[in-house]
Formats: sequence, structure tokens, C-alpha cells
Amino acid sequence: KDIQYIDSYCYNKLEMIRFDSNVGRYVGYTELGVKNAETWNNNPSLIASETAQREAYCLHNVGIWYGNP
Repeated sequence: KDIQYIDSYCYNKLEMIRFDSNVGRYVGYTELGVKNAETWNNNPSLIASETAQREAYCLHNVGIWYGNP
């Protein structure tokens, strides 16, 4: 529950859009990012795919990175 998956899209060191597993959707930070977030959030398969990345990537590797000594 404490693990958060974030998928950020940046251009020229400016974060434009981000998927946050705690929020469960894309959030836009620029004009273009907001437009893309609206489009991407209306695609249930894309949201399901990003949500599944938390379990597939984060939860799978947490024991490797932060294993008990």
C-alpha cells in the first residue's frame, strides 16, 4: 500500500504529464499535458495497463531492492 508507481513524461526538463498509481489516472501539468491526460484517461485499457505496472514492476522488485538483511 505504501508503494507508488509514477510514469512521467518530460520535455526540456519540464514535466508535462504523469500517471500516478495513488491517483489512478493521468494528471497534466502543461496545456498539452492536460489535453493528453483527458484523452488518455478515457482509455480504460491504458489505465489498467499503467495500474498493473505497480504490481508487475514495483511490488515484484521491492524485495530485491529493500530486502531484509
